[in-house]
Amino acid sequence: MVSEWVTKNRFDPEYLPKMEGKLFFEGEGKKRSVTNYVVLLTLATIIATYGVISGSTATVIGAMIIAPLMTPIMAATLAMVLGSGRRIKKSIMIVSLSVIYVIGLAVVLSIFISPIAIGFNSNPEITSRVSPNLIALFVALASGAAGAFAISREDVGDTLPGVAIAISLVPPLSVVGVSLAKVQWGDAGGALLLFLTNFLAILLAGGGVLWVSGVGANRVAKDHDIRRKHAFQAAILATMIVAILLGFNGYRTLEQESDTALAQSTVGSWLEGTPYTISRVTLKYRPDDLLVTGPANALIVVGGTGELPEIDQLAQSLEDNLGYPVTIELRVLPEQIDYYPRIARVPVAGQ
Repeated sequence: MVSEWVTKNRFDPEYLPKMEGKLFFEGEGKKRSVTNYVVLLTLATIIATYGVISGSTATVIGAMIIAPLMTPIMAATLAMVLGSGRRIKKSIMIVSLSVIYVIGLAVVLSIFISPIAIGFNSNPEITSRVSPNLIALFVALASGAAGAFAISREDVGDTLPGVAIAISLVPPLSVVGVSLAKVQWGDAGGALLLFLTNFLAILLAGGGVLWVSGVGANRVAKDHDIRRKHAFQAAILATMIVAILLGFNGYRTLEQESDTALAQSTVGSWLEGTPYTISRVTLKYRPDDLLVTGPANALIVVGGTGELPEIDQLAQSLEDNLGYPVTIELRVLPEQIDYYPRIARVPVAGQ
């Protein structure tokens, strides 16, 4: 029953030329396709960069939908399955040039914006893309498989916008550019790792789906079959290396989350008996040692009025509890409570 279902749902060979026309910048419409690609990539980069800076999820999603970067990546995937060395090199070159262009444009767009306005420690559109873990790889593999399935069947092409959102490509590169513009090397590296994860996942999972579906099954010569095997071996090896990096990064993220919770508890003990409350505690690690967490910069935001305990006591407690040096940036937000109408004022406990 399963084999019969697979046979009935295999790739239609008659659709291959049309599929190649959609993915490869070839033939009479090459110039127009390239122009459309560059224009859409430029607009997507502008939208994604300022969407990331402003922390607007809706804006970033819009950039994901119009970004055309999926096309040359999927073209490289199809070229792998067909065993076409020339097309593989050409598609990878287009992807590489696109990556450089997006990052460079993002640097230019953000170079004059203050890092305070960007908020590297608090902006969710940045923080969600600079610490990828193995879950990101699993999502990317599923999204790459979905994209390959959709592109290989004319009747399900409407699902591609959803795939574009799931396998974010341009926004991580925009984060790389913004981070480089503000000399945030760690954030730039994390966002670039996320892009590489998505890219390799499309090649590996997408290529696997196309291969199993029967794309080019009767069109691959012996020498092309050798190229295909070598391409898949390279993709598998690269994905394994990325998976190791993601696993290591995920472990560090868990350590950092644990340390942040410990730091917040320490700040709470320091404020005990005062009218102050914690608004935010963030640890930003300095890359002095890649194998362990720390040393760190602690951003602590508290709200209230009155005298605060000595900050030296807090610094000593944090270093004792965390086990590594900590520098502190303490921001105190004055708390002011007023009521209207004045007659209806309700006394506040402790005031």
